[in-house]
Amino acid sequence: MFLIDSHIHLYLDDFKLEQESLIEKAIKKNIKKFLLPNIDLNTIEDLILLCKKHPKYCYPMIGLHPCSVKKNYSKVLNKLMKKMNSTDFIAIGEVGIDLYWDRTFIEEQKNAFRIQIAWAKKKKLPLVVHCRNSFDEVYEILKEESNDDLRGVLHCFGGNLEQAQKIIDLNFFLGIGGVLTFKNSGLDSVIKKIPIEKIILETDAPYLAPAPYRGKRNEPENLILIANKLCEIKNTSMLNLTNQLYKNTNSLFFN
Repeated sequence: MFLIDSHIHLYLDDFKLEQESLIEKAIKKNIKKFLLPNIDLNTIEDLILLCKKHPKYCYPMIGLHPCSVKKNYSKVLNKLMKKMNSTDFIAIGEVGIDLYWDRTFIEEQKNAFRIQIAWAKKKKLPLVVHCRNSFDEVYEILKEESNDDLRGVLHCFGGNLEQAQKIIDLNFFLGIGGVLTFKNSGLDSVIKKIPIEKIILETDAPYLAPAPYRGKRNEPENLILIANKLCEIKNTSMLNLTNQLYKNTNSLFFN
């Protein structure tokens, strides 16, 4: 019985001084795999280095986060693409559209998203999608690009039941994190109606710590708190839950 954190930024400076101890603490709590989404060119080397240090536990993804997409996105993507020849990545991510902070580069974000979807199809790798204040834009592109080779997860899902079903119908999982534990988020009532077979868990650490640590640095071991909340919502045992979540995550990233 063990869990996989499907989305965690363990390579960031937030963890630099405690990487080893935090990984060790999480492993002792039966969190045995950490899947690492990339942000941009400034993070990719640290991400790869951490995965080389812990090949049994840490697994790399490659992508350009939408908040890092600027006018020069094509040059950045070309440099990232070259990295794919030297490292075995398990997914393309995290990629997508973020309109929460700024809409200046919305067209560039859409273009970068489409290019990276093409990478996922060509490499037959899952796609890890970031979607903030942009569900309609993300869904439109995913629907247009949908085919038998496109699969993935909508990371940090926090939408409604209709949106959840639309994403599931495109052969995507819902990535569920700390928001599930927030009072008044409404996500619990949505997830109650979603088959457990369509869910994978994530921390998104160091971001989005679950209750009772909301607002603090999120840590790898907090995945247990999210799993406990999911057990409560689904009225099932931790053993049944972890077995199914392992199947889900393994089928997406390692099959």
